[in-house]
Amino acid sequence: MTPTNMPGADRIADAGWLKAHEWLLLRRVSQLSILGLFLLGPLAGIWFVKGNLSSSLTLEFLTLTDPYVLLQSLFAGHVMQSTAITGALIVLAFYMLVGGRVYCSWVCPINIVTDAANWLRKRLDIKGQGLRFSIKTGYWIFAMTLIVASLTHSIAWELVNPVSMLYRGVLYGMGTAWLIILAIFLFDVFVSRRGWCAHLCPVGIFYGLLGSKSVLRVTAMNREQCNDCMDCFFVCPEPQVIKPALKVLTDDKNPLIQSGRCTNCARCIDVCNQNVFSFTTRFNKQDGMHLQKQKEIMP
Repeated sequence: MTPTNMPGADRIADAGWLKAHEWLLLRRVSQLSILGLFLLGPLAGIWFVKGNLSSSLTLEFLTLTDPYVLLQSLFAGHVMQSTAITGALIVLAFYMLVGGRVYCSWVCPINIVTDAANWLRKRLDIKGQGLRFSIKTGYWIFAMTLIVASLTHSIAWELVNPVSMLYRGVLYGMGTAWLIILAIFLFDVFVSRRGWCAHLCPVGIFYGLLGSKSVLRVTAMNREQCNDCMDCFFVCPEPQVIKPALKVLTDDKNPLIQSGRCTNCARCIDVCNQNVFSFTTRFNKQDGMHLQKQKEIMP
């Protein structure tokens, strides 16, 4: 793929490289900043945050708990303290607001690894999707993490969770964590395009369930301006979620991307030179064409 036909090439030419990567850069700042906050304490003795993404204490008073970890703990038969339950409810409310899979694109450090794998896959010009996995496979893996927790009375998934292994590895030495992360990278490059995050990771499955009812949405509000360049489909980690929102000639006039699989990564906003996409809320369902007609009839 040459620079002239790379996704977002027109956007870069017209608006500049920074504008065409604005949301991507913000995501990287978010991911690295969150990782840095957790590492400041053990590495530099600056304890803004104690713990990890599973359970943390911020500024010595705000306890946060990953609701997926809490769910596994309940299946394991653990008696949870009220602070852990409250912390999980806070996190749950946050992701119900901004979108569950925002965790995948704005928080999870493994996303940087899988994005790098997708970039290399394109540079190597590897065609097609590779091995395809049904989303049901991810649901089965998610269910198995709960079943294993119930049978072993432990949060067994956290022992092999790549995110947890990465945090432990940075602090105490990577060891086998390198093998897990390398395996995910090579899997996404040579076996299945975005196979881990999009289809197999049980954390992504869990937060996708939360995202189906979240408030913050990407909308194709100006979808009548779409020129079928397909750039949004090329950069989207879950391209199947875009098509329904772009359908103009249907009875469904809702331009919102409604699928819980959407990560709200905003790459479609970045690369679209026609400004089709933007952020809005699930309550704003007006079609862009309808709004344009309203403007035309206004005096």
